[in-house]
Amino acid sequence: MPVLIGEAKVAGPDNVVYTIGLGSCVAVVLYELDRRVGGIAHAMLPMPANGRRNTPVARFASSAVPTLLDLMLEAGADAARVQARLAGGASMFETLLSETGRRLGLRNVEAARAALEQHRIPIVGEDVGGSHGRSVYLHTTDGRLTITSVAHPDVHL
Repeated sequence: MPVLIGEAKVAGPDNVVYTIGLGSCVAVVLYELDRRVGGIAHAMLPMPANGRRNTPVARFASSAVPTLLDLMLEAGADAARVQARLAGGASMFETLLSETGRRLGLRNVEAARAALEQHRIPIVGEDVGGSHGRSVYLHTTDGRLTITSVAHPDVHL
């Protein structure tokens, strides 16, 4: 089940939820082992800008977390057993960007961490930062998370 930029999706057992092409974007991955329910939000910015309307809430790390958690609960997850992992937040094309642009990935990760803390969801693994893109694959049957990247070894969280 693909998750595009600005989307949040959840699936039950025997599915693979994935998002590709994370650069400065952050993937928030939630999983609940007992119910084998998991999902991904692909957030591209830390927080909503003032004045924007009709923008998908999962586009922003600060609102992607509660949105994804609500979807998890609707799918039968026990909130007390949900755990998080984060991927992405790279500084892509560092030499071409201003200081603000170089920090966007870090700001996305920080906003995701803050939202997870606010909702008391523990972070049990991360593959964030650096200067390389990533793709993320969540296997809902066992919670296995595989993060792939060109010219970098796969990461398993």
